[in-house]
Amino acid sequence: MRNLLRRSLSGVIYVLIFISAILFSKESYIILTSLFGVICIWEFLKIIKLKSFAPYIFFVVALFLMLKRPQSYAVTGILIITILSSIFLIYQLFSKKEIKFSDERSKLGLTIRYLIFSMSFLVLLPIFKGDYKPYLMICLLVLIWVNDSFAFLVGKNFGKRKLFVSVSPKKTIEGFLGGVVFALISAVIISKYNADFTTINWIIIALIISVIGTIGDLVESKFKRQASIKDSGNIMPGHGGIFDRLDSLLFVAPFVYLYINFII
Repeated sequence: MRNLLRRSLSGVIYVLIFISAILFSKESYIILTSLFGVICIWEFLKIIKLKSFAPYIFFVVALFLMLKRPQSYAVTGILIITILSSIFLIYQLFSKKEIKFSDERSKLGLTIRYLIFSMSFLVLLPIFKGDYKPYLMICLLVLIWVNDSFAFLVGKNFGKRKLFVSVSPKKTIEGFLGGVVFALISAVIISKYNADFTTINWIIIALIISVIGTIGDLVESKFKRQASIKDSGNIMPGHGGIFDRLDSLLFVAPFVYLYINFII
């Protein structure tokens, strides 16, 4: 019970800080997500055992340039690289192959493609057609939080068949399906109050978030399992690190960015 209270309290504080930063201004959102990005990089570097300041410098430079010219061909190229890198990680996950990073160069490349570029697209997500849209970002967060929460609740109470036991023993197929169903219901409700996209588009976004977000959680779990650790950090009592909290959102961000900016 005590651990549940700690987990709930830290989760509420995290949500309040995140939503407040989104609603206050574009600048506060960028500052907060950039801070989250720096913490995620620090936690990930510990996981892969890379001691270098280069990822932090690269993150600051990449984010500055992408925010300055979000419609440039360079951003499109980075998006393609990020998507392809994510697909390769998905292949390594489902083929049950070890994700290899033997030297500093390969570790740096992995950090850039997997984490830094994804974090940059998370920062860019609410900037839609040149305008900052805070409620768009909140809707996306609601979908991922609903998916995660109901995947946990349904899995805990009704889960019997394991989803991916070799990486995450607690996840179940029933939990995954429960998260998808409630995310789809939430998407329909959101479409009634947010006119940025049609109901069909919100449903597709919910599917992307549910499926790709779950895979992102499993990819992070694979990194932690290879490193023989449970959590990426301990900054959030009951949850672990910031990277543990953002793993799904980070992995899915480039895919959602691709859909809302290039497909719709």
